[in-house]
Amino acid sequence: MIEKVNYMQNGTKILENKVIVVIGSEGLLGSSFVKSIYNNGGIPICVDREDNSSSAFDYIKADITKKKDVLDILENVKNKQGKIDAVVNTSYPRNKNYGRKFEEVEFSDFCENLNMHLGGYFLVSQQFAEYFKGQGYGNIINIASIYGIIPPRFEIYHGTKMTMPVEYACIKSGIISLTKYIAKYYKGYNIRANCISPGGIYNNQPEEFVRKYNSYCLNKGMLNKEDINGTLIFLLSDMSKYINGQNIVIDDGFSL
Repeated sequence: MIEKVNYMQNGTKILENKVIVVIGSEGLLGSSFVKSIYNNGGIPICVDREDNSSSAFDYIKADITKKKDVLDILENVKNKQGKIDAVVNTSYPRNKNYGRKFEEVEFSDFCENLNMHLGGYFLVSQQFAEYFKGQGYGNIINIASIYGIIPPRFEIYHGTKMTMPVEYACIKSGIISLTKYIAKYYKGYNIRANCISPGGIYNNQPEEFVRKYNSYCLNKGMLNKEDINGTLIFLLSDMSKYINGQNIVIDDGFSL
């Protein structure tokens, strides 16, 4: 079901005819982003490493840790659409050992997960930025996290089987720095790079965890996936054309 929320500017939908590549389109946030982009007049191009022949939108299977796959995304979309206005990276590549407690993490797993996740974001940002440089404009939006700007609140995990992976903290803080670096590096090329750092997104977490998490928030508490869409649409639109190199936190005050 397509989300029935849209934004208008000068009588047209705010993303009218903008071609937007969404990497990690089959994930919790990615799938919500795709629907919101479509509902606001954009042309979403879905990219994920899982097969999805039943997608209602243009779909490309790709692995962002492989340069050839990233270049194929660019070539595919450019040939079919003639342009790319923006890329949104919400992918979450990780290996089978991801998410262990700090003392149980093997060095090789730590390195592999940083290479896959942070490295994948680097590769996408690098290749899309170079494409945008030749095109004369472009917009990069990376999804980071509040745990890229504050230390974990380990107490909210007590009594559950959950933890806050050390890899996640390093990756998300790295994504924020990478995004700022790109924004500064491409000064003068009409390329924007920004981050969104969500707080916790409800996804059937244990009730005790949600209760503890919500005690740090100011109003709603843990967010639903749709709560990020408004900020994404704003950053994709021309209304935010002078916002560059920023990290926008959406967490109902959890990080305060």
